[in-house]
Amino acid sequence: MTADIDAAMCRALELAAAAQEWGDTPIGAVVLGPGGALLAGAANEREKRGDPTAHAEVLALRAAAQVHGDGWRLTGCTLVVTLEPCTMCAGASVLARVDQVVYGADDPKAGAAGSLWDVVRDRRLNHRPEVTAGVRAEESATLLRAFFRAQRGL
Repeated sequence: MTADIDAAMCRALELAAAAQEWGDTPIGAVVLGPGGALLAGAANEREKRGDPTAHAEVLALRAAAQVHGDGWRLTGCTLVVTLEPCTMCAGASVLARVDQVVYGADDPKAGAAGSLWDVVRDRRLNHRPEVTAGVRAEESATLLRAFFRAQRGL
Protein backbone atom coordinates (compact mmCIF):
# COMPACT_ATOMS: atom_id res chain seq x y z
CA MET A 1 0.00 0.00 0.00
CA THR A 2 1.36 3.39 -0.96
CA ALA A 3 1.41 6.41 1.31
CA ASP A 4 -1.04 8.14 -1.07
CA ILE A 5 -3.58 5.32 -0.68
CA ASP A 6 -3.18 5.20 3.10
CA ALA A 7 -3.61 8.98 3.38
CA ALA A 8 -6.63 8.83 1.05
CA MET A 9 -8.26 6.12 3.16
CA CYS A 10 -7.63 8.20 6.28
CA ARG A 11 -9.43 11.10 4.60
CA ALA A 12 -12.27 8.80 3.50
CA LEU A 13 -12.63 7.60 7.11
CA GLU A 14 -12.83 11.22 8.31
CA LEU A 15 -15.55 11.92 5.76
CA ALA A 16 -17.38 8.74 6.76
CA ALA A 17 -17.39 9.74 10.41
CA ALA A 18 -18.81 13.16 9.50
CA ALA A 19 -21.79 11.56 7.70
CA GLN A 20 -23.16 10.49 11.07
CA GLU A 21 -23.73 14.16 11.94
CA TRP A 22 -26.63 14.29 9.49
CA GLY A 23 -27.82 10.72 10.11
CA ASP A 24 -26.23 8.99 7.14
CA THR A 25 -24.44 5.67 7.12
CA PRO A 26 -20.74 6.42 7.72
CA ILE A 27 -19.21 5.77 4.33
CA GLY A 28 -16.63 8.07 2.80
CA ALA A 29 -14.92 8.16 -0.57
CA VAL A 30 -12.15 10.10 -2.24
CA VAL A 31 -10.81 10.20 -5.77
CA LEU A 32 -7.10 10.52 -6.41
CA GLY A 33 -5.80 11.90 -9.68
CA PRO A 34 -3.22 10.11 -11.84
CA GLY A 35 -0.37 11.62 -9.82
CA GLY A 36 -1.93 10.76 -6.47
CA ALA A 37 -3.33 14.22 -5.69
CA LEU A 38 -6.71 14.40 -4.01
CA LEU A 39 -9.29 15.50 -6.61
CA ALA A 40 -12.47 15.15 -4.56
CA GLY A 41 -14.03 13.55 -1.52
CA ALA A 42 -17.53 12.95 -0.21
CA ALA A 43 -19.55 11.18 2.41
CA ASN A 44 -22.91 9.49 2.09
CA GLU A 45 -25.67 12.07 1.80
CA ARG A 46 -28.75 9.96 1.06
CA GLU A 47 -30.58 11.14 4.17
CA LYS A 48 -29.27 14.69 3.93
CA ARG A 49 -30.35 15.13 0.30
CA GLY A 50 -33.27 12.72 0.25
CA ASP A 51 -31.56 11.16 -2.76
CA PRO A 52 -31.13 7.39 -3.09
CA THR A 53 -28.16 7.89 -5.43
CA ALA A 54 -26.22 10.18 -3.07
CA HIS A 55 -23.71 7.50 -2.10
CA ALA A 56 -20.24 8.72 -1.18
CA GLU A 57 -18.69 7.13 -4.27
CA VAL A 58 -21.13 8.71 -6.72
CA LEU A 59 -20.74 12.15 -5.14
CA ALA A 60 -16.94 11.88 -5.14
CA LEU A 61 -16.85 10.67 -8.76
CA ARG A 62 -19.11 13.54 -9.85
CA ALA A 63 -16.96 16.12 -8.06
CA ALA A 64 -13.72 14.62 -9.41
CA ALA A 65 -15.05 14.73 -12.98
CA GLN A 66 -15.54 18.48 -12.57
CA VAL A 67 -11.85 19.04 -11.83
CA HIS A 68 -10.05 16.21 -13.63
CA GLY A 69 -10.15 17.84 -17.05
CA ASP A 70 -11.27 14.94 -19.25
CA GLY A 71 -15.02 15.43 -19.06
CA TRP A 72 -16.63 12.50 -17.32
CA ARG A 73 -13.69 10.15 -17.88
CA LEU A 74 -11.54 9.61 -14.80
CA THR A 75 -8.79 7.74 -16.61
CA GLY A 76 -5.74 7.29 -14.43
CA CYS A 77 -7.71 7.98 -11.25
CA THR A 78 -8.26 5.88 -8.14
CA LEU A 79 -11.49 5.65 -6.16
CA VAL A 80 -10.83 5.02 -2.46
CA VAL A 81 -13.87 4.12 -0.34
CA THR A 82 -14.37 2.85 3.21
CA LEU A 83 -16.87 0.11 2.25
CA GLU A 84 -16.94 -2.19 -0.76
CA PRO A 85 -19.02 -0.46 -3.44
CA CYS A 86 -22.60 -1.57 -4.13
CA THR A 87 -23.74 -2.41 -7.66
CA MET A 88 -24.61 1.22 -8.44
CA CYS A 89 -21.26 2.54 -7.23
CA ALA A 90 -19.26 -0.29 -8.78
CA GLY A 91 -21.03 0.42 -12.07
CA ALA A 92 -20.32 4.13 -11.73
CA SER A 93 -16.61 3.42 -11.22
CA VAL A 94 -16.57 1.27 -14.37
CA LEU A 95 -18.45 3.88 -16.40
CA ALA A 96 -16.17 6.66 -15.11
CA ARG A 97 -13.18 4.62 -16.31
CA VAL A 98 -11.25 4.80 -13.03
CA ASP A 99 -8.09 2.72 -13.12
CA GLN A 100 -8.35 1.42 -9.58
CA VAL A 101 -10.93 0.88 -6.85
CA VAL A 102 -9.56 0.62 -3.31
CA TYR A 103 -11.88 -0.19 -0.43
CA GLY A 104 -11.76 -0.92 3.26
CA ALA A 105 -14.39 -3.30 4.64
CA ASP A 106 -16.05 -6.05 2.63
CA ASP A 107 -19.82 -5.86 2.24
CA PRO A 108 -21.11 -9.44 2.06
CA LYS A 109 -24.73 -8.24 1.84
CA ALA A 110 -24.39 -5.80 -1.06
CA GLY A 111 -20.77 -5.65 -2.22
CA ALA A 112 -20.20 -5.59 -5.96
CA ALA A 113 -16.40 -5.75 -6.08
CA GLY A 114 -16.14 -9.43 -5.26
CA SER A 115 -18.21 -10.19 -2.16
CA LEU A 116 -21.75 -10.67 -3.48
CA TRP A 117 -21.26 -9.64 -7.11
CA ASP A 118 -18.20 -8.66 -9.10
CA VAL A 119 -19.34 -5.85 -11.35
CA VAL A 120 -15.92 -4.22 -11.57
CA ARG A 121 -14.26 -7.33 -13.00
CA ASP A 122 -17.08 -8.52 -15.25
CA ARG A 123 -15.42 -9.48 -18.55
CA ARG A 124 -18.53 -8.48 -20.48
CA LEU A 125 -17.92 -4.81 -19.67
CA ASN A 126 -15.54 -2.65 -21.68
CA HIS A 127 -13.56 -1.43 -18.66
CA ARG A 128 -12.36 -3.27 -15.57
CA PRO A 129 -10.62 -1.32 -12.78
CA GLU A 130 -7.99 -3.00 -10.65
CA VAL A 131 -9.37 -3.75 -7.18
CA THR A 132 -7.53 -3.57 -3.86
CA ALA A 133 -9.54 -4.68 -0.84
CA GLY A 134 -8.99 -4.53 2.91
CA VAL A 135 -7.22 -1.18 3.30
CA ARG A 136 -7.91 -0.12 6.90
CA ALA A 137 -10.77 -2.61 6.84
CA GLU A 138 -11.09 -2.92 10.60
CA GLU A 139 -11.36 0.84 11.09
CA SER A 140 -14.06 1.02 8.44
CA ALA A 141 -15.97 -1.94 9.88
CA THR A 142 -15.72 -0.59 13.43
CA LEU A 143 -17.21 2.74 12.36
CA LEU A 144 -20.10 1.00 10.60
CA ARG A 145 -20.79 -1.41 13.47
CA ALA A 146 -20.90 1.43 16.01
CA PHE A 147 -23.28 3.41 13.80
CA PHE A 148 -25.71 0.52 13.37
CA ARG A 149 -25.57 -0.39 17.06
CA ALA A 150 -26.54 3.19 17.89
CA GLN A 151 -29.30 3.16 15.27
CA ARG A 152 -30.74 0.00 16.81
CA GLY A 153 -30.36 1.29 20.35
CA LEU A 154 -27.96 -1.49 21.37
